[in-house]
Amino acid sequence: MAAMKRKVFISGPILGMETNQGYRKAITQICERLGFDVIDPWHREKSLYKGDEQWWWPNVPASGFVQRDLEDAERCDIMIVYLPKLSAGACMELFYAKRKGKKIIVVSEMESLSPWIEIHSDAIVKSLGDLEDALKKIH
Repeated sequence: MAAMKRKVFISGPILGMETNQGYRKAITQICERLGFDVIDPWHREKSLYKGDEQWWWPNVPASGFVQRDLEDAERCDIMIVYLPKLSAGACMELFYAKRKGKKIIVVSEMESLSPWIEIHSDAIVKSLGDLEDALKKIH
């Protein structure tokens, strides 16, 4: 029986960056090249972000998508947290996954990250170009 592929969850800001999610494709390509299965909640949730900006967000059932993200975090082996800016959702996912024993890689160019992010990360890299090496080391 073949070994199961390890799973990577892609976490990163969505709110305010709905049209700037290209980083997910780049991360997916790196992970798939290394043999990981990728869990990307954007594929499931992006339809929620296509409403009229005047009314759509208050009408999204928050408990549903938060619960789905938590379940995805539980299914992963490694969480990649892309932080071009601080994101409450991504930081909550990071904390939850770490508490569940998952490996965490943060990708961020920010000069100073919160000690909360640093303490709960297994690796912090400055760019997607460094992500592949971090995955190989943590794998």
